[in-house]
Amino acid sequence: MRAILPGKPQARLQAVCTVQWEGLRLVVYISGNGIVILTGPTELLQTLYLEDCSALIAVDIDETTGKIATASPTNIYVYRPYGKEEGLLKWSLQCVIPRQEQEPENLTLSWGTDAELLIGSNSLRLFQIATQESEVWRRRLPMPVKLAKFSHDASFIASTGSYDRLIKLWRRQSSGADDTRFDFTYLPHPTAVTAIHWRRHNTREQTSDHTLYSICGDRKTRVWAAIDPHGVHGLQLWAEIDMQASIQPRQLNSISQSSDRFGFIIDSQDFSRSTAAAIGTVDKAESQEHHALQHLLEVTKSNPELCIVIDRHGHMSAWGLENVGKKGRKATDVFNIAHVENFGIAFSGPGSLENSNVQLLPFCREQSAAQLSLLVHHYNGRIEWLECKFEELFDPSPQQERISRRTLWTGHEGSIKKIVRSISGKVVLSRTNENEAVIWRQGHGESDLGLTLSSTLNSPEHIHRSWLLHNGDFVINLHHRSISLWAAGSSSALQISTCPFDLDGRLVCLVQLPEPSLDSNTIHVAAITTRGKGIVWSLSTPHSSHQKSQAHDPHSPGLEQFCTFDLNIQDDLAFMLPVDPAGSTSWTSSSLDTFAQDIAISYSTAGKLRTWTAVVDANRSAVEWLVTSTVETGIKNPSLTSASSIRKAALVDASRTGLTIWDMRSCQLEHDVQYNNLDLIGDLDWSSTPDNQSLLAIGFPHKIIILAQMRYDYLSVGPAWAPIREIDTKDSTPHPIGDSVWLGSGNLLIGAGNQLFVYDKTIDSADYMVSDLAVPVHKHGSMNLFDLITYLNGPLPLFHPQFLSQCILAGKLVQVQHIVVGLHKALRYFTEGDELDSFVSMAPEELIEESQPSLASKGSVLRAAGVSANEAEVDYGEVVPLLTEKLTRVSIPQLSSREQIHLVDMIECVSTVDKHRRSMDDNAIRYLLFFRHHMIRKSQVPADKAGITFREIAWAYHSGSQDILVDLVTRQFQGRMLWENAKEGGIFMWMSDLTALRAQFEVIARNEYTKTDEKNPIDCSLYYLALKKKNILIGLWRMAAWNREQSSTQRLLSNNFQEARWKTAALKNAYALLGKRRFEYAAAFFLLAGNLQDAVNVCLHQMRDLQLAVAVARVYEGDEGLVFRRLLEEKVLPQAALEGNRWLATWAFWMLGRRDMAVRALISPVHTLMDFAEAPNMQARSYLANDPALVVLYKELRGKSLQTLKGASRISPKEEWDFVIQNARLYDRMGCDLLALDLVRNWEFLKQPKQLPSEEDSVPDPRKMLRRRSSLVVDDLTSPKSPTGMRAGMGKPPPQKVFEEPEANSLLDNFGF
Repeated sequence: MRAILPGKPQARLQAVCTVQWEGLRLVVYISGNGIVILTGPTELLQTLYLEDCSALIAVDIDETTGKIATASPTNIYVYRPYGKEEGLLKWSLQCVIPRQEQEPENLTLSWGTDAELLIGSNSLRLFQIATQESEVWRRRLPMPVKLAKFSHDASFIASTGSYDRLIKLWRRQSSGADDTRFDFTYLPHPTAVTAIHWRRHNTREQTSDHTLYSICGDRKTRVWAAIDPHGVHGLQLWAEIDMQASIQPRQLNSISQSSDRFGFIIDSQDFSRSTAAAIGTVDKAESQEHHALQHLLEVTKSNPELCIVIDRHGHMSAWGLENVGKKGRKATDVFNIAHVENFGIAFSGPGSLENSNVQLLPFCREQSAAQLSLLVHHYNGRIEWLECKFEELFDPSPQQERISRRTLWTGHEGSIKKIVRSISGKVVLSRTNENEAVIWRQGHGESDLGLTLSSTLNSPEHIHRSWLLHNGDFVINLHHRSISLWAAGSSSALQISTCPFDLDGRLVCLVQLPEPSLDSNTIHVAAITTRGKGIVWSLSTPHSSHQKSQAHDPHSPGLEQFCTFDLNIQDDLAFMLPVDPAGSTSWTSSSLDTFAQDIAISYSTAGKLRTWTAVVDANRSAVEWLVTSTVETGIKNPSLTSASSIRKAALVDASRTGLTIWDMRSCQLEHDVQYNNLDLIGDLDWSSTPDNQSLLAIGFPHKIIILAQMRYDYLSVGPAWAPIREIDTKDSTPHPIGDSVWLGSGNLLIGAGNQLFVYDKTIDSADYMVSDLAVPVHKHGSMNLFDLITYLNGPLPLFHPQFLSQCILAGKLVQVQHIVVGLHKALRYFTEGDELDSFVSMAPEELIEESQPSLASKGSVLRAAGVSANEAEVDYGEVVPLLTEKLTRVSIPQLSSREQIHLVDMIECVSTVDKHRRSMDDNAIRYLLFFRHHMIRKSQVPADKAGITFREIAWAYHSGSQDILVDLVTRQFQGRMLWENAKEGGIFMWMSDLTALRAQFEVIARNEYTKTDEKNPIDCSLYYLALKKKNILIGLWRMAAWNREQSSTQRLLSNNFQEARWKTAALKNAYALLGKRRFEYAAAFFLLAGNLQDAVNVCLHQMRDLQLAVAVARVYEGDEGLVFRRLLEEKVLPQAALEGNRWLATWAFWMLGRRDMAVRALISPVHTLMDFAEAPNMQARSYLANDPALVVLYKELRGKSLQTLKGASRISPKEEWDFVIQNARLYDRMGCDLLALDLVRNWEFLKQPKQLPSEEDSVPDPRKMLRRRSSLVVDDLTSPKSPTGMRAGMGKPPPQKVFEEPEANSLLDNFGF
């Protein structure tokens, strides 16, 4: 559902027309240089724009062919329909007919039969437009016509001029392309004729009963009929209806009386069909009790024509005409049907003709519940669509409302350039290039999508920026050298104050400043230039309605300059604009700090984003500005930005095709997308749900894409933003989108051309964008936009797979088992449609208690879940198959089908881990769980070739159960682990025992050799040479008699490669193999030559296999080898800094023996810990670089040894505080609110020493830092040298230690005294 404001209709006699064409009601009207085609109150079929003219003059549509003719000052355009049979009805240009020279601007159009088009101006011209246009008749006129209309069968033409009291009646004598002739007579009237109407028949072929209705200035309706068909005049006067005397108000006061009369005719065939359909739906018993219906039945018996007369105060008189055109008219042939009040048409007040005149176009709809529809064309730029039932219209009993308004069409004449919303979003201002502005107000009801025109504003100066005050009662316009204040309380806004100014730089921003309280009646607005200079104006606005009505008083307060200011920006200011007030309906602030609400955002040419707030100091007549957040985006010369008041910002690159979304609070990138080069981004608009979940509308020339905020997902690396809706405007209008804005209700307002479209919040779950998201469609067929966003961002149920995963990472495996058992119990008697408790009867306190229950007490876990003592004896492994079987049959309302599959996988993984629980530590459990989960996902999605991440590698690396993990991973691959399997599990990255590492590498070598039936030694050469077991390789080549390279390779391998000549031979072979792109074999020959560095480089650069490079280096020379350490320092750590990969960085630092740096890398950005000249890429700025599992590893490692304590001591309390708070926010954004609460409730900060150590390599006493005296700290300060120096003293030799006598107290402390 949507509401449409198609544009302001022209104030012309032929600006609107409507016909019933092939079962479709079409309404066509002209607005500016556009033709608007509708088929219902909110059903816009098409908008046609004529670029070569500024305004159209007339329009008419042929009810036989559906062709549309329109006139501009220079040409007549004819459009023909196409695509109706395919369900895609549109119109395209058929022909252009040039207008005559020296022809007056006004003309009239009328369609006849057989695609005949009558054009009336200072002559009447008849064109035949079937396949191509041809003029078949022309007659010069003494004066231009105002109206010229064909009769229904095209036998007559009735024409009249401006202020003409004669109707010239043209009667067709002959027809044909070569011989079309008309003669004419006159129908005299006492005063000027104002309207004419031909009676319509069922078919155009019906040639009898020609009846013409005319209305003239004496307020009488005259009926002209063919009483004597053979008479000279053709039509004779049959009856008159005195419209003035028809309405006699019951009250005699002058307020309720009006001399103006408006009338329209309802043809008998339309009236009969619509009333017959309505009466047929009512049973006889009900109709007898319904007096109004009985009255209608009596009226319809005579099948009359209806003449409806109304005045400005809602009085209506309905007249019936029987036997029209028959000789010997009886007095009863014209009779009064009803005289009623409250005919609800909102006429404008008396005034100029342009403002007061209206045109009424009635039509009947058989399929509609309302029998009569009425188009009311107000000449002040409005078209109303009214509807009513005949029995209610003619009911003589008093009624409050006889007719209801379905819609109102109005808008601009020129193209919309900018739309500005009030802070509340209930009022908007739309502005054109011609400085014409319209203030719109939104309806009060939730279902009311329409906007009501509140006021119009026409500025003599160019409007640079606009701002709405006091919910649209006042408007501030910023011009190039002045600022003006307008009162918009009436239909036409009035300028009440103006203030000139002079500023250095280009104006870029107009923003209202926060006030200390909502009760303040003083408002401050600021204008800012690209030089960072600005002026603040103050104005006092009235609050009461009485004061507002007096706002036009020249003595009312106006704008006054308050102060000037300088933002003191060192770099350039490319642009600055107000933030979208998403999630906020107030604009108040009394403090100047980073917690204050943002009011503006700026960006520089270097891509630096800043958000700003300000506070007004009335005592000092000054304004203080504060930068609340700064983000270095690295995007050069951005073209567009937008931010919300809840610190979300979007930035568009210079090409207008790349979009990034940033969280300004945490300074991290949330979304990065590149659009098609043909789709240039032109607009960004922010909105939010009531619970502050963000929405972003991205405007392209002909479409709007709405992005929705989503939960963070670090395990599946899901997107943080996703498109949920695409609005395409090309079907409705060819004009590009000018601007768009969110209304306060969540509806989206789009301005394209001179039209406004309001799209509601309803979203179809079957839409491909929504179906790609994890939305439970079994619950919603269609859903509210805000409900969808809440579902995608709200707190997760405890049994959601993401929540369970994060619990396991946080070391809460017992609680996970508790949740699974609780879910099993809740689903025992669960059926479709039942409500399911998101907590599955688990108390939230159990997840945030600091003391963890015993891992071995499985029965206590089950009993805690509410399971009886007998049921608690059931093994956890027995619950899993029952629960998984239930989950395959029942749809859980809180989960989508995809999430439910992931839940089954997670439960099975927990079951697998539970079997090995007693023999593994927590880190091994974390690794095994997610490795197993990865293998299950891989079996479901075979195309997924990615292995585990460095997060899982870090868990396994810090595990003390690596031997068990190796065995379990090997079993996962049926005991035959190849290199691709080892790489998938990251084994050679996390194994710390070099002996076991080499033994496992030899297993890989054997498996690589035997992986094919032919047993090719080339497949295992790299592995055996890395193990320095050349003799085994020679033996394998000896058995490879089938290989044509056997003899030469065997002879080469039998040589002594300690000699220089054979090293050179091996190197030549290696380079030759590189040229043939046999990279793995080339690396093997580099090893044969003893050149480990080149072999590692081939693995890293040509094969792009970091794990293979690490494995070869570790196996060949150990963890202390020069090549391996250089690989870590020159390749791995720079890569980690470039990508912001903290998991990779902490692993590399730990491998280097720099455990202090490994701890710091978990908190600080990696590039700050190294001499790294290159700027981090977008991946390093992403939210994915800040995994909340980092805080778990940090908590585990910081007190593990003296080195880690040293690293933790280098982290300031503020850094650690920010780290914990940021991770709590990440948990909250993931939907894991309970884990965020658990983190902030149970986190223990290290005790900071009163005096920091003077030397950088010295370590404070761990007993004074750790809060738990039972902690065991390992002394690991002796570390090997590093070949290259790094920041923070990396690689420096430890200072010489001097033995000092310990104090007696310290000795006693060691024994607990």
